[in-house]
Amino acid sequence: MLWMEASQVMWLRGLRMMAGGKLAEREAERMVREKLVASMTLWPFVAMGGMQQTPEQVSDRVLRHYRKPVRANRRRLSR
Repeated sequence: MLWMEASQVMWLRGLRMMAGGKLAEREAERMVREKLVASMTLWPFVAMGGMQQTPEQVSDRVLRHYRKPVRANRRRLSR
């Protein structure tokens, strides 16, 4: 579930940043970069469904868009 994985990523990132150092700096930069890229690529992804989409279809597309990077971050940060 996306909400659970996103919560884990926030917690793991917080731990990494509290530790400080170069790893924390890289993680902070990566986090900001990922958020910018995700927001820039979201609207074209949603628009591919056309104007006839229901709100449920739009929500489904948004969740699918974010699921992959969140899952990858959880795996990476859990190592």
